[in-house]
Amino acid sequence: MFEKLEKLIDYYNEITNQLSEPEVISNQEKYRELSKEHSEKTEIVKKYLEFKKVQIDVKNLKNLSENEQDLELRELAGSEYADADILLKKIEEELKVLLIPKDPNDTKDCIVEVRAGTGGDEAALFASDLYRMYTRYAERAGWKTELIDWNDTGLGGFKEVIFSLKGTGAYGALKFESGVHRVQRVPTTEAQGRVHTSAATVAVLPEVEDVEIEINPADLQFDTYRAGGKGGQNVNKVETAVRITHKPSGIVVACQQERSQFQNRERAMKMLRSKLYEIKEQEQKASMSAQRRSMVKSGDRSDKIRTYNFPQNRLTDHRISLTLYNLNEIIDGKLDDVIEQLKLADRAEKLQEASD
Repeated sequence: MFEKLEKLIDYYNEITNQLSEPEVISNQEKYRELSKEHSEKTEIVKKYLEFKKVQIDVKNLKNLSENEQDLELRELAGSEYADADILLKKIEEELKVLLIPKDPNDTKDCIVEVRAGTGGDEAALFASDLYRMYTRYAERAGWKTELIDWNDTGLGGFKEVIFSLKGTGAYGALKFESGVHRVQRVPTTEAQGRVHTSAATVAVLPEVEDVEIEINPADLQFDTYRAGGKGGQNVNKVETAVRITHKPSGIVVACQQERSQFQNRERAMKMLRSKLYEIKEQEQKASMSAQRRSMVKSGDRSDKIRTYNFPQNRLTDHRISLTLYNLNEIIDGKLDDVIEQLKLADRAEKLQEASD
């Protein structure tokens, strides 16, 4: 690890020098690329320099605690040595975390798909609750939410709803939300007060740019139709909604949110790129654990990552054995504790893999 860090220091210094060269400064693209790389490596370089400084302190204090003739100074050095040694071990663990390769998608915007699973109208209402939960979380984070496509039940629920969240780190924050979410509660239509169990599936995809995935126009089939809800005065009058079929993969995407066919087409293409990118990513990660590979499976209640139990005000994430008793706050968008625990668990798993 330390050999790798020494090489990183050399490379960091090399980038620092390049950023002051006139030919780099005059090349905006090159300068921007190097600046980004410099910024990404600054934290770990500072942490390693701190480690080296504390390492010298530990060595000197240890020497004093063992060889100093003055008893009082020797005892003082021994006490400071113990504290410095603890600090050194702490910094070493922090370095290990910083050395974990970062997911390049973490800083991207994302597209979220929520679909009702087992449970009929109650599952559709739960899908609507999840949609609200994520949009409320996005609002707290200062992100922008854009509705892309939906299929509502007319009873306040969604058979499916697709939306994008735009903000730095949106995908990194929500990528662990992908999977089957189960709800246990008494439906408003239940006269005898019995608790019902329903489910909805969530898929979170990074939003990608044109340059990241190539699509052959000949592989696409475009269909237009009349939008069925929001979108302004053109709704139900002209065919502004767009459906795109990617023939090789069979993927179908649609957008009906915007007033113009052109805007809906652009949004649908963004969704298609994200889906194709996700397939590409999954193929590259085929050798990784099933837990990290899987997104959404059957939508069956038993195939779950998380349970929302309303009678007990309890949320349980089954992947990391996390149980919280503030479901009313979580469903209102206060997801920070859940997301942070999932990130910590993922980091611990990666550290374990790196040490094996």
